[in-house]
Amino acid sequence: MIWLTWRQFRVQFLVVAAVILAAGITLAITGPGLADDYRRLTTSFIQNLGFQRLNPLLYWIGQILLYAAPPVIGAFWGAPLVARELETGTYRLVWSQSIGRRRWLATKLGLAGGAAIAITGLLSLAVTWWSDPIDSAINAGQDSNTYLPRMFPSVFSGRGPVPVGYAAFAFAFGVAAGLVIRRTVVALAVTLTVVILVQILTPTLIRPHLLEPTDKYIVATAENVRGFGLTGDGPSPQVKELEVATGAVGAWKLSDETVDKSGKAVSTLPSWVIDCAPVPPGMTQQGTSPADRSACYHRLADEGYRQHVRYYTANTFWNLQWREFGLFLGLALLLCGFSFWRIRRDLS
Repeated sequence: MIWLTWRQFRVQFLVVAAVILAAGITLAITGPGLADDYRRLTTSFIQNLGFQRLNPLLYWIGQILLYAAPPVIGAFWGAPLVARELETGTYRLVWSQSIGRRRWLATKLGLAGGAAIAITGLLSLAVTWWSDPIDSAINAGQDSNTYLPRMFPSVFSGRGPVPVGYAAFAFAFGVAAGLVIRRTVVALAVTLTVVILVQILTPTLIRPHLLEPTDKYIVATAENVRGFGLTGDGPSPQVKELEVATGAVGAWKLSDETVDKSGKAVSTLPSWVIDCAPVPPGMTQQGTSPADRSACYHRLADEGYRQHVRYYTANTFWNLQWREFGLFLGLALLLCGFSFWRIRRDLS
């Protein structure tokens, strides 16, 4: 049974494994040089990366591969694994050879699912290790318009165990979808769509609730406010980068809203607040001198208006990583359990 499963699965495995192996070898060769640059250049490390071509390219390739791995594994490994045999009817031949349906499914899940977790885990380990100098430099406060702190959603899912959890979930969902739909192409399309949607929606709908964020109330001043945007029906100050406003370098801001002295969010501030807005360079406007703006901010503070900011600090990275990994691994196990129930109950 193991040999049969391998022969059916080997093409998909070898294609993905070849790509991952090539990426891993490249990262292993270039990683020590990147780490040496970080130790040697210290505070100018990120600036120096701007003059390089290979390392910035590898940085983004690693990110893309880790984001692409779960939907590819789910759609092209998980979905056809069972759906193809149900669609063609070949499963009956296997079951007639004294191999029960649960053993048949367990062998497929164990071999292909284990390979999916191992491949994604090795790639994530390589990318996380290779990117560590860049992540450390950003978390140390080095400025960059190209690289973001690893807590940010666009980077977070390309590090640590989280991609492995996504891959396990994607594979298990693909198998379950194949069992229910029994059409390979349809199951593939459904799996691809669902996994990509999960990757897009998780940072907004799930991740902010996995840990208790840091809450901070900030009195608005000219130094810690970026400018004024429209919140609801009126102007509202927006806090600058968190390291400026709170000293939390490398943090991920979840929310930023204006509250009154009772702590209640407000959508409209008094009309005089617009005088706090700084004048764009090269323009003049009556009533917005530095003295006027200073008085305006004092008045905001006196009337009890503050900025309520919620954020995850940089040191919560690994805790959040393991919680999100555990969530999706748990979902994968539930989907596997559903698959065993489905194949026992609904297939003749």
